[in-house]
Amino acid sequence: MKYLIAGLGNIGPEYELTRHNIGFLILDRLTDQYKLSFDLSRHAEKAELKYKGRQIHFIKPTTYMNLSGKAIAYWMKELNIKQENLLVVIDDVALPFGSLRLRPKGSSAGHNGLKNIEEASGGQNFARLRFGIGNAYPKGQQVNYVLNNFKKEEFAQLPPFMDKACEMILSFCTIGAERTMSLFND
Repeated sequence: MKYLIAGLGNIGPEYELTRHNIGFLILDRLTDQYKLSFDLSRHAEKAELKYKGRQIHFIKPTTYMNLSGKAIAYWMKELNIKQENLLVVIDDVALPFGSLRLRPKGSSAGHNGLKNIEEASGGQNFARLRFGIGNAYPKGQQVNYVLNNFKKEEFAQLPPFMDKACEMILSFCTIGAERTMSLFND
């Protein structure tokens, strides 16, 4: 069984530790645990892991967040991965900081990266792991909030939440979305 795990974010050092890049940060943490490294490839940085009989492909699109669909559609086709074996890891301002929710499919809920993936991959039938970044911003300041770095105290609190997200990714690949949701969703 093959899986594609796409962590969303924006490329470039100015975005590295922003809230919007939590997808990149989680995949970095997971691949570090297995001593893997990302190689620059077509439309994405890519790494692979063989885990419990599964072939797991990790990508961090280099197309910027709002055009992530281009990279994901390319790698789904290149690797011959079905939409139900795709998991997208994203930030979510509608969830409290550190909250994690896996869904087997659903709407973009206004997330431009997810909208682009839906358009490029032909639908909403792919799993998404939403990482809550909270919504502590004044009206009209959402873009500034998500593109700013985590506060120092938030950054210090990230490791256990990120570790749980890593467990959820591997669980998705081994026992599926439904069982993972029942075990892990907040």
